[in-house]
Amino acid sequence: MAGTLYCLPNLIADGTLEAAVPPAVRSRAAGIRFFLVEAAKSARAYLKLLGHPGPISDLRIEEIGHDPDPALLYRWLEPVLAGEDAAIVSESGCPGIADPGAQIVSRAQELGIRVVPLVGPSSILMTLMASGLDGQRFRFLGYLPVHADERLAALRTLEKESRRSETQLFIETPYRNTAMLESMLEALAPDTRITVATDVTGAAESIRTLTAAGWKAQPAEERALPKLPTVFALLAAPSGEAPRYAPAAARRKGQEHAPAGGRNRSARPRRERGSSRS
Repeated sequence: MAGTLYCLPNLIADGTLEAAVPPAVRSRAAGIRFFLVEAAKSARAYLKLLGHPGPISDLRIEEIGHDPDPALLYRWLEPVLAGEDAAIVSESGCPGIADPGAQIVSRAQELGIRVVPLVGPSSILMTLMASGLDGQRFRFLGYLPVHADERLAALRTLEKESRRSETQLFIETPYRNTAMLESMLEALAPDTRITVATDVTGAAESIRTLTAAGWKAQPAEERALPKLPTVFALLAAPSGEAPRYAPAAARRKGQEHAPAGGRNRSARPRRERGSSRS
């Protein structure tokens, strides 16, 4: 019988183990002795932090790198096919979510191996949670183009896409954070909402959503972003009437549900059919 392939999230900020990784996940990791990791040195440090009973030097740790070699996927999964459990560990956050791991999971699925995602931090989802932007429809795009003209064009395209009430999320190299925000302010309409989420879960955490006009009105020092991991998100005002699932339609939905003669302040809005509970 084949073993199980676990997706083991890593911390996204130092000093956050207790808050970010549940005890049950740490307990599960402690029972695994075979790890497929983005970088071996940092993975060993993380496993030690998790309290793995080790010794860490005796664990089997295969470095898959940032872009795993397709020719090695089957070899890496052979022990799992033979019955051994394994875990994928990326440098930060969740394996396969803007980090390596998806290629290995895809091959595992083809081979009929059970894949289990473990609970842990994702800066992308946590940014969306705290942004107030549309969480029913969203898209993550990784990095945008570096060259200024291409970046501005990409931002205008994303803004157009977001008018369907689809939140657009992306990341940037930390030293270009301020330049990215300034490009957004140049490219986007004044009423487009922009979220800047820096050092999510960390000591310097800041998650702010303002319109482009609101960001422009901030003092220059407020727009000078720290050189820390940052997720950006944008959501333009909808073209036409907002979809019923969109935050922009919340007032309209509340009016539709209000009884004749006035709004019932104690009534809870009805859950739309097919909406997610996650």
